[in-house]
Amino acid sequence: MALIGILKFTQFEIEALKPLISGTPWLAWLYSVFGYAGTSYLLGVAELVTAALLIASPWFVRAGLVGGALGALTFLTTASTLLALPIWEPSAGGFPFLSFLGSFLIKDIALLGVSLVVLGESLARVRIGSR
Repeated sequence: MALIGILKFTQFEIEALKPLISGTPWLAWLYSVFGYAGTSYLLGVAELVTAALLIASPWFVRAGLVGGALGALTFLTTASTLLALPIWEPSAGGFPFLSFLGSFLIKDIALLGVSLVVLGESLARVRIGSR
């Protein structure tokens, strides 16, 4: 996630995000508020902070709580673009064959699960610690 966050500060990634964010109605407003670069930078900062919290989660339960929640929100948002973008490969017959975009985005379902596991384990640690 840290590597993905760092990438958000490059022109390459700013350009790569344009069709993804513009093509998703519930995210497109970010461009009118922050601009192309500002939106990418905002996402980069959020991803770097989330990565740092997830890395710290084994040692600091609060980092796990916040990092797990931020990771879940991040990957839920990214995975939600699967509902708006063309992810099926027409030349292969469409569903269930993923296009390049679909295969790029589908990993976020697994990463959403990882974030939820970190969040759940952190919640369990809080409950055990409060007894």
